[in-house]
Amino acid sequence: MRDYFLTTERIGFSHWTKEDLPLARSLWGNGEVTKYICATGTFTDQQIQERLALEMENEDKFAVQYWPIFRLQSGEFLGCCGLRPFEKEEESYEMGIHLCPACWGAGLATEAANAVIAFAFSARSAANIFVGHHPENEGSRKLMKKLGFQYIGDHFYEPTQLYHPSYQYR
Repeated sequence: MRDYFLTTERIGFSHWTKEDLPLARSLWGNGEVTKYICATGTFTDQQIQERLALEMENEDKFAVQYWPIFRLQSGEFLGCCGLRPFEKEEESYEMGIHLCPACWGAGLATEAANAVIAFAFSARSAANIFVGHHPENEGSRKLMKKLGFQYIGDHFYEPTQLYHPSYQYR
């Protein structure tokens, strides 16, 4: 059983470890997940390992990461949701959500994101939270609106080589 530092009604938030490489592969090795987060649409195994290492490094340096999330009742791995430092402003974070396709459409993204937003402002004293999404990801666009993020323009996102609709929450 994993330890959770943050919970919601259905979700437990944990921390990535080196032992989580199989979970990272199941998430970031799934083309349905990565088609909107990288230019090629898929991550190589080396890129998955680098992504996992980056998440652990962010936790060590900044006390945030895109934390792995699990269904409380069963322990099922759901994906990840969390924060990373936003490069352009102090006390600002970028939020990200990557869910396993089997978890789509069940309200888990909304539940996880609301918990991360509350955590950012209470535990990390965030001034702002920024998000962006692939221009073709209609589900993410609807989620940002539902969560109360305000559209601030399209910004170039290096990993996809596209301009992504971008939002801010204060």
